[in-house]
Amino acid sequence: MPKLKLSAVLDDKPVRIAIDLPADVHRMLVAYAEAMARETGQPVEPNRLVAPMLARFMATDRAFTKGRRAPSSGPSSTRA
Repeated sequence: MPKLKLSAVLDDKPVRIAIDLPADVHRMLVAYAEAMARETGQPVEPNRLVAPMLARFMATDRAFTKGRRAPSSGPSSTRA
């Protein structure tokens, strides 16, 4: 079985948000948590996977990371 992209869920100071997930996305999240539990031997709450999955997605999105490195030309980047 191939390795999962996520290897651990780190504890960090959380910021609470509320989201509605489509049922099929929730089922996949639950299945991912089950696969991770089998791989690591530790149970994982599916909701704890959302933040690391989003972080991993953003970290590997080349256009996003390139845009973050580029100097901002918006009004907040200039000081009077």
